[in-house]
Amino acid sequence: MRAEAGVTGEADEQLAQEFDEHRAVLVGAAYRVVGSVTDAEDVVQEAWLRWATVDHAEVRDPRAYLIRITTRLALNRLRQQKARREEYVGPWLPEPIPATSDDPADAVELADSVSMAMLVVLETLSPLERATFVLREVFDLPYDEIADTLGRSESAVRQLAHRAREHVHARQPRHRVDKERHNELTMRFMAAAGSGDFDQVVSLLAPDAVLISDGGGKKKAALRPIQGAEKIARWMFAVMADNPNFEIRLATLNDETAFIAYFDDQPDTVTFFQTTDGLITDLYLIRNPDKLHTVPTLHELS
Repeated sequence: MRAEAGVTGEADEQLAQEFDEHRAVLVGAAYRVVGSVTDAEDVVQEAWLRWATVDHAEVRDPRAYLIRITTRLALNRLRQQKARREEYVGPWLPEPIPATSDDPADAVELADSVSMAMLVVLETLSPLERATFVLREVFDLPYDEIADTLGRSESAVRQLAHRAREHVHARQPRHRVDKERHNELTMRFMAAAGSGDFDQVVSLLAPDAVLISDGGGKKKAALRPIQGAEKIARWMFAVMADNPNFEIRLATLNDETAFIAYFDDQPDTVTFFQTTDGLITDLYLIRNPDKLHTVPTLHELS
């Protein structure tokens, strides 16, 4: 096969160049569906193999075609993940992802609508609802193309899109949070946690706040979500007491402010916050080392 033999000749070089122009978009599409950087990259590689052998005279819009192929492959990968998810120890959270592209336009394509809170909501959708939401709400593909991609009727796709949209909107904050206020609040929280001020930490949490931690059975993490400001504060201080040599840094991951706890130059924990009405309502902690391979080391961040 041509893909196995490598890209050769001027025509193949043009195909590779055209594919690379859309790579960041495709990684973003796959990542939104599977929630895993490694799986998203594997999906995009599969999409390249399809692209390298397709009859390009039949492709009117390469970007839309590639997004459709990538989403279909990502949907297959998501279904394959089911067994892994069922055996996973504790809550499963998506992997954090940095904006790795030097091109600002690509970075926006990759980061748009991939906040940790959004990805957590997408995890509650069925695979078909999730793929439909990505294709329609993120990439604005017409319903007939989505139907063709998913092998469903157009009316069925419209119903999937409606259910997904209603579900996502119901779980999002009513008011859009200003980034500066969000960052200020999270900075105050981390400063209070770092200084050991238990009461201040509790005061910055909503009374019914929820903490979800993902250790994958490899790092200390709560096996179930923790609800309540005081319970969350006690759990966090217990983790910090077990790891007194953490170095905390601020970084942008998933197009939002995240805090990274480092131990011996390696990222140990990535924390995201969701805030509403001046209080922290949700905390997402990713501790599974298998999910932190794209997070920069301390010296790289410095």
